[in-house]
Amino acid sequence: MKSIVKLSLFITSLAVIIIAIKISGIDQFLEKERLQNWISGFGSKGPIAYMLLFSLTPSLFLPGLPITVAGGIVFGALWGTIYASIGSTIGACLAFLIARYFARNQIENLLSGRLKAIDEGVEKNGWIFVAVTRLIPLFPFNLLNYSFGLTKIKFRDYAIASWFFMLPGTAAYTIFSSSLLDALHGNISNNLIIGVLLIAIVLAVPVIYKFIGKNLTI
Repeated sequence: MKSIVKLSLFITSLAVIIIAIKISGIDQFLEKERLQNWISGFGSKGPIAYMLLFSLTPSLFLPGLPITVAGGIVFGALWGTIYASIGSTIGACLAFLIARYFARNQIENLLSGRLKAIDEGVEKNGWIFVAVTRLIPLFPFNLLNYSFGLTKIKFRDYAIASWFFMLPGTAAYTIFSSSLLDALHGNISNNLIIGVLLIAIVLAVPVIYKFIGKNLTI
């Protein structure tokens, strides 16, 4: 039920934004070719700046979804997914390392009683617990990155599991957003439809998980 509500809110919010842009006339300045030509003028600095910005969002407790969507719009489905995946993974790893080596006491105070549940989950299931929590939002995402830094999980296992299991959500939103500018001009592309379906699947994962039962004790 919550997944359906989230998807409905996402689509409704997006529709409101698109209507507002159309009414304001801003859409005439948001042409894909013009925007991509502008970005390409920065050369390799554009993608690097984007990934750097994305890598800082988890540490600053900022939402990553707007940046993911921006990546799809600016860089397209393929490269947007690649750049967003790299940036989000670096950001997750950065928060992990900060918690493990530089701010342990502060993070422990911030987590209060949640750390015990996360620590027990890692103790019992290792990287699988990381995978499950990346697919199913059991804990706030940015806080989770710091939390894993306080557990005994190896950095390598954390990094690989985080990258791989964050990738489906990243790809879904990037593929979807890669066609947003076309949608503004009344063109409904295959990427837009595929993106909506992928987002629905990603949001449905928690429901499916509960339906089939918890095979892991987390």
